[in-house]
Amino acid sequence: MTETRSGSLRRMGAMIERYVYLLKGSWPRIIELAYWPTMQIILWGFLSEYLVRHSSYLAQASGVLLAAALLWDVMFRGQLGVSVVFFEELYSRNLGHLFASPLRAHELAGALFIISLLRTLIGSGMAALFAYWFYHFPIWQMGFVLVALFMNLIVMGWAIGLVVAGLVLRYGLGAENLAWAAIFAIAPLSGIYYPISVLPRPLQIVAHALPASYVFEAMRGFLFHHVVLVRSLWEAAALNAVYLALGLGIFLRTFRDARVHGRLLNLGE
Repeated sequence: MTETRSGSLRRMGAMIERYVYLLKGSWPRIIELAYWPTMQIILWGFLSEYLVRHSSYLAQASGVLLAAALLWDVMFRGQLGVSVVFFEELYSRNLGHLFASPLRAHELAGALFIISLLRTLIGSGMAALFAYWFYHFPIWQMGFVLVALFMNLIVMGWAIGLVVAGLVLRYGLGAENLAWAAIFAIAPLSGIYYPISVLPRPLQIVAHALPASYVFEAMRGFLFHHVVLVRSLWEAAALNAVYLALGLGIFLRTFRDARVHGRLLNLGE
């Protein structure tokens, strides 16, 4: 009996050692251990600080928090619609087979954009219907402003998704957790539920380089004051153009390197 228990403990120890080696061999997994709780504390900490300073916010914020959650979901789903769909080709080890055909990398990126748009319309559309049924909040009454907000956020999601896909092409599936981590890294700086002015001054500078911060500022301006902040929307669009071009450049460059070095066939391993 003692020998059986000793053998069982040794086997368990061997498996634990295996998992420790897996953890040590993947820096994204190590970062992930502290990443999620840290992001939650930062995001809700800034929101709490803003509510303490502006006790009348909730009384005036009819639908603003719901709108913020729905629009944040657009960027989140837009990014996952690119990166996760791309990962599915890696999981099935199908990427090398796809590019044995005349398919080009930029054509794959275009297809990922379209499927991301469809997935986002379905997912966020259902969420918007639930917001109307349960909370009587018809977000579509924002009209053309909603279209501008939606397009800016989904394009930003596409840019992030392309960068994540490029990193996976470079470092393998060990970096796939970045698909979930990348979008939440910018959440505290995007001003989803609170103005950018709540952030410390150095973080405000970083936030103003993010298209999402202008989008959520425009959302609050419209819902609170019924004013269309055209300048904010154009600034978001200009930044998105830069980031989408950068993301596409990273994706195409890493794809070319992966193809040259033969990594397309073993990325799913």
